[in-house]
Amino acid sequence: EEGPCGWGPCAPRVLQFFNNSEGYLAAYSLLAVFQGIVVNGLINISISTIEKRYELNSSLTGLISASYDIAFCVLSLFVSYFGERGHKPRWLAFSAFMLGLGSLVFSLPHFSSGKYQYGSKFEDTCQTAETTFANATCSASTSSSFHKYLYVFILGQLLLGVGGTPLYTLGTAFIDDSVPKHKTSLYIGIGYAMSLLGPAIGYVLGGQLLKVYIDIQVNLLFLNYFSSTKVDQDDPRWLGAWWIGFLACFFFIWLLIIPFSCFPRQLPGTAKIQAEKISETHDDGSQVLVQTSNIGQTFKDFPMALLILLRNPVLMSLIVASTTEALVATGFATFLPKFIENQFGKSSSFSATLGGLVLIPGAALGQIISGVLVSKCKMDCRTIIKFMIGTCSVALILNTVFLFAKCGNEPFAGVSETYHGTGTLNNLTAPCNANCRCLRSMYYPVCGSDEVQYFSPCFAGCASYLFNNVKKTFHNCSCIGKTKRENRSDFLYEAVPGKCPTHCKFLPLFLTFFFFAVVFTFMATTPTTVAILRCVPDKQRSFALGVQSVFLRLLGTIPGPILFGVAIDHSCILWDINECKTKGACWVYDNGRMAFLLMGISAACKIVTIIFVILAVYFYRPPPSNKALRRKTSDKTSAIRR
Repeated sequence: EEGPCGWGPCAPRVLQFFNNSEGYLAAYSLLAVFQGIVVNGLINISISTIEKRYELNSSLTGLISASYDIAFCVLSLFVSYFGERGHKPRWLAFSAFMLGLGSLVFSLPHFSSGKYQYGSKFEDTCQTAETTFANATCSASTSSSFHKYLYVFILGQLLLGVGGTPLYTLGTAFIDDSVPKHKTSLYIGIGYAMSLLGPAIGYVLGGQLLKVYIDIQVNLLFLNYFSSTKVDQDDPRWLGAWWIGFLACFFFIWLLIIPFSCFPRQLPGTAKIQAEKISETHDDGSQVLVQTSNIGQTFKDFPMALLILLRNPVLMSLIVASTTEALVATGFATFLPKFIENQFGKSSSFSATLGGLVLIPGAALGQIISGVLVSKCKMDCRTIIKFMIGTCSVALILNTVFLFAKCGNEPFAGVSETYHGTGTLNNLTAPCNANCRCLRSMYYPVCGSDEVQYFSPCFAGCASYLFNNVKKTFHNCSCIGKTKRENRSDFLYEAVPGKCPTHCKFLPLFLTFFFFAVVFTFMATTPTTVAILRCVPDKQRSFALGVQSVFLRLLGTIPGPILFGVAIDHSCILWDINECKTKGACWVYDNGRMAFLLMGISAACKIVTIIFVILAVYFYRPPPSNKALRRKTSDKTSAIRR
């Protein structure tokens, strides 16, 4: 029912200014931004800090990350099914409540785990004296008291998953309800593009907060903050204040409950807009069946309603196509910084920044451009699907950038270089560092003046170090050979922290091509959503988005990072081996092999996408013009049995 914006009899005149599709889109976009900040921004950038603080391994933090998608998959079908005929804005108020609660719960372990004890510092230079390291011996793993907080993090993620479910199913369908057909793609494109700002803001905000010490102390006047720690940000024991962002988001997300709770069941003018829309439902009889049998009123209709959608070949083809695209998108969102870091020799923080500058603006631009084109050209359902074939094909061609913009590996002592002939390949130990008792579990790369990279100052045989203008330099390095440059007076050191600068110049070319590949990839996202909304019965639009969400996560966003991670691990040439001879993370990759594997996965998925989009065009049959069903202005209501 259309009505004023307010709470029952309380409907202030000023609120009616926002009682339209633009006001709803603004509230929807803000909620999507904050959801992205927490789920795809703060959590991702805080995971490594949480691992160290609460002594969790990567498999456990992987379970934390997957908990959001698990909750989304379990609830998506039911929320989209029952919410289709419900009060959608109030469902989004519930969404804001759960997202805020999940953000609060996720931050709680910080307040009950006590102060962070950072222990003693590890010495990373060559130690020839008869001393032993406390952390150099293999000790059996003991059960940590911090493991109980794992369940709190999982609970927080589950709550966030509950909150995110109505946002991209019922929230998107409400946009389609409230705007003319030719504007739907524009509004959805703007909403989806705004949601991409969330991860960008989350990464920037989280990165800045990690520069603040974890146990921050604020003085009584709240004028400044300080910490009593003796470690700095360059110390591997440093942990940042990961929890502050979650608390701030909890507060701001709960403020969004107010606007969503005051929107009416339908915005003013919705009945007229619905009456002017002509159905483009795939002509397989489902539209008539849903309307005549009034399917969707009670829970007993759930199996039939689900079967109708699963038997729709156009819908299922579009879902498979969007799933394979999601698999590639989430894989690159997770591992593009790692690819840039290893291929082009950049730092992890700079690589993450470059990855964000390519992925997020490219994805937002692609969705806005496609939304504008579909809206301005007033494309029908078949034309929209054909448009998707074109964008996916261009993205596939641009994907070949991995073939000609890859880089070789720089010399690495003990991996691709033999300590100037004194050692052997695939062996970090050589005569020059045999007496240093170096730990292979402590990866701290340094670049020697001979332009060869070493695993650590210890493996380079460096016995001492100096601080010059806050920059650390290593000296008396027995493994480092003569400099390759003629003027040795330029070198006031023998080794400096970090990887050796790469001689590969393909980074600008790679970023340019990959940016446009991202643009054309995401130009298919908004049209896919619009096509799904149009090819199913009108009363099943939210449910169709719910079905898509389940497949998207089960076959796309969940296995995507796993598949990419396995491929990247297959290109590893130097693994972390601790004192207990247990394999850990990978330190060095074969750059050429990594590029070919990632291109192969991406190209295969895009070919599958194109095939199924072509199948969607082939299967789609628009309703005959003489049988076109106009959308009814009001729905029959019936009590749902409880």
